[in-house]
Amino acid sequence: MIDKNSAAARNFYREIRKFAERTKSWEIHISYETKPDEAYDLTLVSQRVYGRRDEFLTIMAAAGLDMVDQALPQKRLTLPTEAQLYAIKRSAGFESVAESRENFSPTWA
Repeated sequence: MIDKNSAAARNFYREIRKFAERTKSWEIHISYETKPDEAYDLTLVSQRVYGRRDEFLTIMAAAGLDMVDQALPQKRLTLPTEAQLYAIKRSAGFESVAESRENFSPTWA
């Protein structure tokens, strides 16, 4: 299904990627070391970091992966906190949590 804002996911991915590349170690963020059992399950990383499996696109972007079935290497990821993630989602017009979506767009839009 197509989102009403077809560029939202792309914009979200780009903003998360920029966040991961530009955030310094002393700035507020979540630092996460990936594990071997997460190589082909980005939803598992999402569950361990955010407590839900919906944020796999966040993990994918932070890791610099360009396909969902691409192997996640063991590395340290720089991820946004919940508050930062929410702000990035709002600015991109993207929502990954199904309960926060209706009629192909975020309910908060």
